[in-house]
Amino acid sequence: MVELLRKAFNSMCRRKHVSALHNDDMDMESGEAEYTKLSGDLLLWIFKRMTAKELVAVSLVCKTWYLVANDEMLWEALLREDTDPRHWETVLFAESYLRNGFASREPCVPLSFRTIYGDRSRTPRSIIIDGGSGYCKYGWSDQNEPGHRLPTFLEFGNIESPMYPRLKALFITLFQCMEAKPSAQPIVLTAPISHPDNTGAALGARKQLREITHSVLFELGVPKVCFVNQAILALFAANRTSGIVVNIGFNVTYVVPILHGKVMRSIGVELVGQGALHLSVHLNELMEQNIRPAASMYTVRTLKEKLCYVAEDYEEEMTKSNIRATFAINEEVTFTLDNERFRAPEILFQPRLGNLRTMSLQQAVALCIEHSSALPVTRTGDENWFKTIVLSGGTACLPGLAGRLKKEVSKTLTSASLADGMEVLAPKYGPDSAWFGAKLLSNISTFPDSWCVTRKQFKKYGPAVVHRMALDDDCPPEDACFELLGKK
Repeated sequence: MVELLRKAFNSMCRRKHVSALHNDDMDMESGEAEYTKLSGDLLLWIFKRMTAKELVAVSLVCKTWYLVANDEMLWEALLREDTDPRHWETVLFAESYLRNGFASREPCVPLSFRTIYGDRSRTPRSIIIDGGSGYCKYGWSDQNEPGHRLPTFLEFGNIESPMYPRLKALFITLFQCMEAKPSAQPIVLTAPISHPDNTGAALGARKQLREITHSVLFELGVPKVCFVNQAILALFAANRTSGIVVNIGFNVTYVVPILHGKVMRSIGVELVGQGALHLSVHLNELMEQNIRPAASMYTVRTLKEKLCYVAEDYEEEMTKSNIRATFAINEEVTFTLDNERFRAPEILFQPRLGNLRTMSLQQAVALCIEHSSALPVTRTGDENWFKTIVLSGGTACLPGLAGRLKKEVSKTLTSASLADGMEVLAPKYGPDSAWFGAKLLSNISTFPDSWCVTRKQFKKYGPAVVHRMALDDDCPPEDACFELLGKK
């Protein structure tokens, strides 16, 4: 029987029927897949060489294999096998809500696991670049974490300053470090959370950043670019499309409301000076006061990341005595911290302790929640979208921060009903939330077509296509984007 089928397959190859087996454009959602449509003469050639008993057996086997090949449980199992168990829920979220791309506001029409599995296997490998005011993290979309980290503020200023030569030098350096050819794969780039207001100057700065970034990448030969705000990517990494992202950055903390994957800048809050840098400076000051000076700010930052935490109750924590912890920088240098461990992060909730003249974190989040609650919603179930608070950034990983923030915001809100059902989510992927959000997008079954601006589109339509595809409330509606791209 096996030999007979082998001869049949060889005959089919000679007759060029094998093309149906490798047709990339076949309709996977049709009732019968292309590979089941063999010509009548080929079937007759096979059946003529079988006995009646063999024909009965083949009919049963064919029906069984057809059922197996179309069983969703099989394709779900295969997709699970190819996915890190820690990321399975994230994959389901992405394929359910993000497959339609930048203009998607509704859950996607469910597709079979069979279709998703096939499409994901054809998704091209991408380069992910997560740039910021402090550090740039970059790597390949099939890696579990960023492969490289670059202190952009030392060598290039930062990616928020859209100077053409500076950005070009930065991208060339990244490509060289990765030994990658710019024209060989799509690029997923995170847009910094900058200029939160809607003044003319801020709007112009955001548009300038989009235009110059795309211009540089397309000049270098990149075929497709996906440029998405870091706050949106952090929200996607938490398996949400709506919520309030609290990003504690290098020198600024942003409270960013996002509704259906779109930044609502008109009600966002910016805390200048309230960031990771000032926490490190404050910790250094506390260490010097207690005659435990550190050798460098790099050492202070390391101690902050390894030993510091946020007290659930600051006054009560001050009365405790057994809170010392030690960390060895190397074999010869060891540091021990006492109450500095929780006193340094406390400036997030009591800025005056660090001589900061800024709003506290809980006040900023509460203000954003109250403004967001006044926004009209058009879909049932969206009424409480603003009660999901997602933390992002390295400092947001401090133990105890999520619980303390929830407690303080609940006390600060003017209405107790706004605090009912509120949840504060710690960074699921540590300080690399935005990078993992970009990785999530770059592995969706419809990527890159659903999320990227192509070099050809940019050359044909100009910068307008970049602004229309941005997930921002200062950009035109998605209908205009579809019209511009000729998708309607």
